[in-house]
This record gives sequence, C-alpha cells and structure tokens, in this order.
Amino acid sequence: MTMSSHNTYKVIDYDSLRSDLAALGVRSGDIVMTHVSLRRMGLAASQFGAGGPELLLQALEDLVGVDGTLLMILGSDYAFDWVNSKPVQARAQLLAGSPPFDHLTAPVLPEVGSFAEVFRRTPGTMLSDNPSGRFAARGAIATELLRDQPWNDYYGPGSPLQKLCNAGGKVLRLGANPETVTLLHYAEYLARIPVKRRTRWDYVVAGADGPRHVWIECLDDAEGIVDWEEEDYFAAITKAYLATGAARQGMVGSAQSELIDATAFVAFGAAWMEAHFA
Repeated sequence: MTMSSHNTYKVIDYDSLRSDLAALGVRSGDIVMTHVSLRRMGLAASQFGAGGPELLLQALEDLVGVDGTLLMILGSDYAFDWVNSKPVQARAQLLAGSPPFDHLTAPVLPEVGSFAEVFRRTPGTMLSDNPSGRFAARGAIATELLRDQPWNDYYGPGSPLQKLCNAGGKVLRLGANPETVTLLHYAEYLARIPVKRRTRWDYVVAGADGPRHVWIECLDDAEGIVDWEEEDYFAAITKAYLATGAARQGMVGSAQSELIDATAFVAFGAAWMEAHFA
C-alpha cells in the first residue's frame, strides 16, 4: 500500500493501475509517449517495494495492446558530458582517448527517471543511436518511429516527435514535472521566431576504424532557444495548455496525470512561443 496525495491509503496493484489508465483514456492501439514520476505515483522502491516500474510497464503494454506503441525519451548518462561545457575548439583534445559512447548500454540521463531505465533494459525495447536525443520504443510501430532519426536537429523534422504527431499519438504524463514534456522541443522547431539559439554537443563514438570524435548541432535544448527570465517556458506552456481543459486529467496511482493529444499540444506550444518570443 502507498500513501496518496490526499493522505489516505490507496492499494496500488496491476488491476488498479490498468483501471486508472483506462479511465484516463489510454486505449488499445494508442501510440503513447510517457513521462513518469514513480515517486509521485507511489511506485518508487521506498514506497512500493520491488517491481513497481515493471508493473506499470505491464499495465501500459496490456492496455495499448499488440497494435499500440510506447515511446520514451532516454537521453544518455555520458561520463564525458562535462566536455560540452568547454569551448568547442578544446573538446577534441579533452575527449581524446575516452571510451566511446554505446547507445545500447549507456544508462538513461538521470533526470529522465528510473522508469525510463527499466523501459530501456526490458527485452524487446528498441533504441535510437543518437547520444543526445536517444529514444526508446516498444510495440507495433517502434521501428517506424525510430528509423532514420536525424543526427543533427534530432527533435526536429523527421524525428520520433514529428512521427508521433503524424501517427496521431498522445503524451501520457504520470506525475511528471510540467517542464519535462519533450514534445515541446519539436514545437521549438515549428515556432516562427526570427532568431533561435543553437548549440553543439561533442562525443566519442565507436566507428569501423575505432573510436572517433563526432558532434551534433541542434536548437539549444539545454538553455532554451531564447533568453527567458520568467518561469521555465516548457512548464508555463504545459500549465497553460492544461488550463484550457483540452487534456484528459485524472489520478493514476497516487499521481495527478494527464493524457494529451500530441498534435494539438505542439500547435499550442508553437503558437505560445510565437506570441511570447517574437
């Protein structure tokens, strides 16, 4: 049992998770990108014991069924990521001799959460090979979502995010912080703003002739595409969208959760950026 946000005990098990997700609107055949806080759901190991992430994944997969697909952003816990805070001209020397990034074995970016790490490690999960914009997918169109992801601008046109929208996908937020909706990075590419800040990420990857230094150029997904002194603009956009009532909202486990239409959310986010940044 776990304590809910209303200070009452709620039993969380497979049946309750599946019932909560179904009540929120998750259906057979859905293509769903998930963001999860196991702690807010009451499924963290310190609350639930072992097996919480696996139970949630089972409930999600059973609900979307064989025709559905689950998508997650993983990022990468890259030991030499500190190099990317240094001047570009110094990075090759700093990376020289470092072990190559391996997209199949690298852990997820820690802030993405432990559910994403369980998702990554579960047999049958497919992974994209982009160190910065590494995605994972399971299900009917997993291959299609991850195929031919751009190396540069990995959240932009041709990315799994655009494909999620094109396929009529949804974003499922299970207790996640409002600034964590990765899909808004795609909206950054669509927003008609005169100047957008860009950045570069450097890595060592394995090549046919041994490790090699590579880099990725993209809109700045760390500091934002513009200077913005107010609340994190991803959080502001998410809160503003939820306030319209367009998303399905409810409790899953002990967490306030939302199910959001991907295409509508991207359009809202791009329009918000144009109104506030232009």
